[in-house]
Amino acid sequence: GEDNRDSESHNRSWNCGVEEPTEDPEILELRHRQMRNIMATLMLSQGTPMISHGDEIGRTQRGNNNGYCQDNDLTWIDWGTAGEYTDILEFTRKVTALRADHPVFRRRRFFEGKPIRDGDQNRDIAWLTRNAVEMTPGDWQSGIKSVAVFLNGEAIPEPDKRGERIVDDSFLMCFNAHAYPVEFVTPDGKYARRWKVVLDTFHPDDGEQVVSAGAKVTVPPRSLLLLQKTA
Repeated sequence: GEDNRDSESHNRSWNCGVEEPTEDPEILELRHRQMRNIMATLMLSQGTPMISHGDEIGRTQRGNNNGYCQDNDLTWIDWGTAGEYTDILEFTRKVTALRADHPVFRRRRFFEGKPIRDGDQNRDIAWLTRNAVEMTPGDWQSGIKSVAVFLNGEAIPEPDKRGERIVDDSFLMCFNAHAYPVEFVTPDGKYARRWKVVLDTFHPDDGEQVVSAGAKVTVPPRSLLLLQKTA
């Protein structure tokens, strides 16, 4: 539309190997996995999630990132193809429920990067390498495509509606943007003695794997694992 002025040319999207629609099962699986990765990253981030209608059923606008003048099938929801994205819909429901159930994903104040209360061992947030070591400036500048984030459910500063302290479970998010599996090491016992995997964008239907502190957990290619502290 408008002589191709209706979208922004500075576009960091990726077609996963082929332009436009495809029937290649590997590319389709990767595209669906990337949808789950983006939805999980959005829903587990702080602040208000900005979701557009149809994101949960694969409404992509065929790559047009600013279709304001497209009042046609480019921007409409195609209910006829919605059945191809039931896995994305179910995953969106799952990660939305996780966000709703856990206030650690919905803090109303900024992180401080330090223990919040006297006697606390852990910061409210910690950024870790895959070896469970806190990230350094050199790590951030190295171009590595894997990182873990610890969210401390016991360091939420704001009170609830009754003025009482909010305490939630703690979580560890492991991101692997590499095209191959990466082994992560869970942090030592001061973070948690035991974790369980509650979200896996590579195997969204798998059961809950239990992982001890200091143990290795494999994060598949281009995927995200969310681990919940259980002890």
